[in-house]
Amino acid sequence: MSGPTRRKIMVAVFTACAALVITFFLLRMMPGDIVHMIALELQQAQGVPYNEAYELAKAQLNYDPDASVFMQFLKYLAGLAQGNLGVSIVYKIPVGGIILKSLPWTMFVCSLALLCSFTAGTLLGMIAARKRGSALDHAITLYSTVTQAIPDFLIALMLLVVFAVKLRLFPIVGAYSSDTVPGFNLAFIIDALYHAVLPVTAFTLQCMGTWALQARATATSILNEDYVTVAKAKGLKERTITLHYVGRNAMLPLVTGLAISFGAMLGGSMFIEGIFNYPGIGFYVGQAIGTRDFMLIQGIFLVTTFAMIFAVLMSEFVYSLLDPRIKAGQ
Repeated sequence: MSGPTRRKIMVAVFTACAALVITFFLLRMMPGDIVHMIALELQQAQGVPYNEAYELAKAQLNYDPDASVFMQFLKYLAGLAQGNLGVSIVYKIPVGGIILKSLPWTMFVCSLALLCSFTAGTLLGMIAARKRGSALDHAITLYSTVTQAIPDFLIALMLLVVFAVKLRLFPIVGAYSSDTVPGFNLAFIIDALYHAVLPVTAFTLQCMGTWALQARATATSILNEDYVTVAKAKGLKERTITLHYVGRNAMLPLVTGLAISFGAMLGGSMFIEGIFNYPGIGFYVGQAIGTRDFMLIQGIFLVTTFAMIFAVLMSEFVYSLLDPRIKAGQ
């Protein structure tokens, strides 16, 4: 393993450790005595004495306020090593179970949306660069600017009202129909795709403009490069130049942005998933914030942060594979 590659991995590990520390102190920075608050809720809900409820609250949070900070941190790390992210205050089940259940749905929607928005946006950007100054270029630029300015939850709300409520073409809530048996079968896959159409469309419409503007800017600069001028002088077809000379090189700077965008989708899916009542990570974040479920917020924050760090690290190596001029270790 080369020095630069090792350095990238060390930076990723350091960032992950920083996320661990921030997550640890997140619970302790909450206003008031969180253990006392949960103990009172348990006492009222289960009718147990306060002392017993207090011990139950400490067990749920994996947090003893009377212990030293160092011992608390060791206990926190020990719990994480065993996959223990605590127990949800509202749902009364392990946070890890909620994340394992909801994360695949969010990754499913975000992956489809990222694929669609990146492909369509990059294509539109290259068309705009190729036809720069034309009416088509102005139209694509206007669309990209407008969609960037509109919040994603507003786009989701408009899609919900028009296509789900008014036209009734798509379902309003859920990831699949209640009468569909989950499993790796064609009926379930089609039903899941049908329920994901509106959330994916909301993400795609909002993100596509960003990719289009970035691809247009990159492709415009590449069109002025000497090797493109030489290719034109050789009489190569316009399509060949666009795809092989401009398209590939225009996509390279966007690769790192893919990982960042995927992480942003994971973290910012709260509003869209909340509007469609889609059972992903974002939906549970919204529920946790509304109900002050600190353990669930803490667990989701940690997992999504780790996922983004990993995605960015992988993008560094993928970029080096796509561009032979850059070695993985540089």
